[in-house]
Amino acid sequence: MSDVIYPRSARETMCGWMHLPRYIDKIRLHLAGKLHPDYHDNLGKGFDGLWLKRAGLTHDQFVAVVKDTITDGEVADWVLKHVQRSDAEKQAHAAGMLNYPKPDDAAMQARLKLRKEQAGLAHREDIRTFVDFIDADEKRI
Repeated sequence: MSDVIYPRSARETMCGWMHLPRYIDKIRLHLAGKLHPDYHDNLGKGFDGLWLKRAGLTHDQFVAVVKDTITDGEVADWVLKHVQRSDAEKQAHAAGMLNYPKPDDAAMQARLKLRKEQAGLAHREDIRTFVDFIDADEKRI
């Protein structure tokens, strides 16, 4: 059995924000000393960083929010009060994630191909984005 506790899928939403539940899971696991080392380098970066940028927060600010709450509902209440963005902005955030990397981004396409090879998923032509890759790597699809 694996010792990895997987955070929720990047596809899951909270308060209209895609990826937010996953980021909260990663923070809670890290605070509990249970975040697998494979996730440490990108904590607060990558898709986490994309959400932080859209929200206008730093990683440390959001860690403090999560640390001071017990439930997702409490985090959601805080986000709804302090991160007020339009539905269009939230949809643009989701679209950016679901279409990353773009087909014409050769460098990121090469990185996705490498990550698939490293994970033994090179044969999976249905994995076209990093969101797809995350779900496949964490055995959701």
